[in-house]
Amino acid sequence: MSDPIPATMTAIEIEGGKGEATALHPVQVETPQPKAGEILIRVRAAGVNRPDVKQREGSYPPPPGASTILGLEVAGEVAVPAGRWKVGDRVCALLAGGGYAQYAAVDARQALPIPGDLDFAHAAAIPETAFTVYVNMFEHGGLQAGETVLVHGGNSGIGVMAIQMAKAFGAKVIATARGAEKTEACILLGADQAIDMTAEDFGALLKNSVDVILDIVGASYAASNMEALKPRGRLVYISMVGGNDVSLPIFTIMRKQLVITGSTLRPRSADEKARIAAQVEQRVWPWIAAGAIKSLVEQTFPLADAAKAHAWMDDSHVGKCALTV
Repeated sequence: MSDPIPATMTAIEIEGGKGEATALHPVQVETPQPKAGEILIRVRAAGVNRPDVKQREGSYPPPPGASTILGLEVAGEVAVPAGRWKVGDRVCALLAGGGYAQYAAVDARQALPIPGDLDFAHAAAIPETAFTVYVNMFEHGGLQAGETVLVHGGNSGIGVMAIQMAKAFGAKVIATARGAEKTEACILLGADQAIDMTAEDFGALLKNSVDVILDIVGASYAASNMEALKPRGRLVYISMVGGNDVSLPIFTIMRKQLVITGSTLRPRSADEKARIAAQVEQRVWPWIAAGAIKSLVEQTFPLADAAKAHAWMDDSHVGKCALTV
């Protein structure tokens, strides 16, 4: 028998609606009531991601109807079942919001069994990056086994997942990062080549040699991306930490028959996220269970210390951090 579900719970609030990391503090709020088709998860850990930071800063609001509480991924136990889940099942899940809390409600189809023997913190750090990389690298980017993929920000949460997923799939992986320590980390994760962006120009170095680029940087890398791509190469944008607005060489795009695309995950419909979840469970979960993909959690913080976790995000790191509940 599961523990009684309390009427209120601890969650993290952004004081003033937006602000610095210090604006994050614990408050008591009503425990969410799951709707039809949703499960309620007793959260044991929540992943911390760059979109959480953007939301805290006021530049990435949640989609209509989503919880305003931060947190896009959690791991824990099912407290209220639905669909294929029963009370006590160990799951991790992709959320549109609400993860920085003791309980989170989510469409049952967006939850997946915790793979292998992962603990909650490592399981919580998987869904957001696994779903994002799968959709963008394989669906939008069309990466094929034997092709070459360039992963920008190879030390980031997205980069760490992308390197490992691409290698498990049979692609050649080149990663970029800033500094020798981070590039070495990319090699240890399985990258065939890692380029130190503080010392080398990846565009000139990789001229006409890359099939797919997964880019979290944006504008500042645009010209070199065009140079690095092979004819019929695919450039996939998933973030823009290096700027949003860019001038692209149209004739180069035409001459090389390039495809430029990108996507966001959070605003997609529940049905679309359910489709992605099913694909990730079928294709990616076996790699995790077999140890071909590891969840890299460099640091954990108690839920009440969410402000420290966000401050950590601004420092040099490899992989992700998680909040424990």
